[in-house]
Amino acid sequence: MNRSPSSSGLLPLPGTPSSSWALYRTRLSSLFRGADISVIVAFWLFGLINNILYVLVLSAAQDLVGTSVPKGVVLLADVLPSFVTKLVAPYFIHRVAYPVRILVFVALSSAGMLTVAFAPTANGSGVGMKLLGVVLASFSSGGGELSFLGLTHYYGHVSLAAWGSGTGGAGLVGAGLYVVLTGWVGLGVRGSLLVGAVLPAVMVVAFFWVLPKGPLKGGKGGHEYEPLREGEEAEEGQAEEDDDQEGFGDVPTGMASSGLLAPGPSVAATAYTHRRPPQGGKASFWKNLRRARALFIPYMLPLLLVYVAEYTINQGVAPTLLFPLDQSPFSEFRAFYPFYGFLYQLGVFISRSSTPFLRIHHLYLPSFLQVANLVLLTLHALLNFLPSVYLVFVVIFWEGLLGGAVYVNTFAEIMENVPAEDREFSLGATSVSDSGGICIAGFLGMAMEVWLCRWQVSQGRDYCRRIEAG
Repeated sequence: MNRSPSSSGLLPLPGTPSSSWALYRTRLSSLFRGADISVIVAFWLFGLINNILYVLVLSAAQDLVGTSVPKGVVLLADVLPSFVTKLVAPYFIHRVAYPVRILVFVALSSAGMLTVAFAPTANGSGVGMKLLGVVLASFSSGGGELSFLGLTHYYGHVSLAAWGSGTGGAGLVGAGLYVVLTGWVGLGVRGSLLVGAVLPAVMVVAFFWVLPKGPLKGGKGGHEYEPLREGEEAEEGQAEEDDDQEGFGDVPTGMASSGLLAPGPSVAATAYTHRRPPQGGKASFWKNLRRARALFIPYMLPLLLVYVAEYTINQGVAPTLLFPLDQSPFSEFRAFYPFYGFLYQLGVFISRSSTPFLRIHHLYLPSFLQVANLVLLTLHALLNFLPSVYLVFVVIFWEGLLGGAVYVNTFAEIMENVPAEDREFSLGATSVSDSGGICIAGFLGMAMEVWLCRWQVSQGRDYCRRIEAG
């Protein structure tokens, strides 16, 4: 059953009559009422660690493959396996218990980073081995994202807010950590990657020792950490909770995690629910596929659009957004791109942490605004009409805000509008859109960077050729 914004436990958009500071405080109190701080800490760490290796690998792209291999190759190796995992895993991963998943993801991530760190550097074969390590870590990241998003079903909106903030923080922490370890601490590339191989162990600590297991073991579906909707009877909530506990009482955790989608007019469902026994494998797969298709227009498409647009900007357009050094705060051309990345990640972190304060219900609006950013910056790369680099700084920061907002609000909308028994599958299945968008953008970005740079050189602006020279 759909829930109205006023009854969702989230905050209304500013500018409405009910958006006074007093109401904000009341809604915040309602959102976090009954929420164990350990839930917030655990999901923030899940989001941070699951995404931080992705950022570390992209930060180290230049050092990993040198100047002869396009950096888009590293991006694709970092994203394609994750995309395939998110595309396929939602239809069978419910058979694997969450504790087993965590251990597998941690092992894959650590093995991937160790492979990258110890790959030979004396010949070309080392590049292939490094990319293999990136692929292993990417499989882990994709499986982790769809699993942790599914896990938020059991812990309510507060866990989703913490997860979103953690994933946003991964961009800033990951990029900053690589700079600190390689530059300030002097560990070098290999030492920094070895530190990255240890970081996944934090997820083990967060899951087995920090996260309370009551909602997961009982299959409560977020009741414990989600305030009652307006007008909802406590007896009804208790009855549903008892029904959940009865259905899950004899079911292992992995099977309990599968029962997430009930038939609805605009949502998908898994093959299993806690109200009926599992169907045959082939029949349930095709049923899930049909139900997943119903998620495409309301949730998957806007998330896909925003990721195609923003990563095409980041990988294909931003490297050509260069100005004369005397008109910028930089002393070398190579400094533009990292600073653009910092502004983008800052915007992502802020917007992914914003759902307790601001909700966006119309997902297509920010998605189309992101496409407009792509058009604007591409036109500037071609025609050079923006008078100052500081205007580009503002657009890049705005790009990060839009991208992070669509990501976290897409899953908040699923949490709010999809029936509880449908939610876990929907959260996991929809996560394929961000990786799919990045994959598309990886191919577009490689072509656009070359094309835009050549065009600029033909117009007498050869700044993009000077980057390697500093």
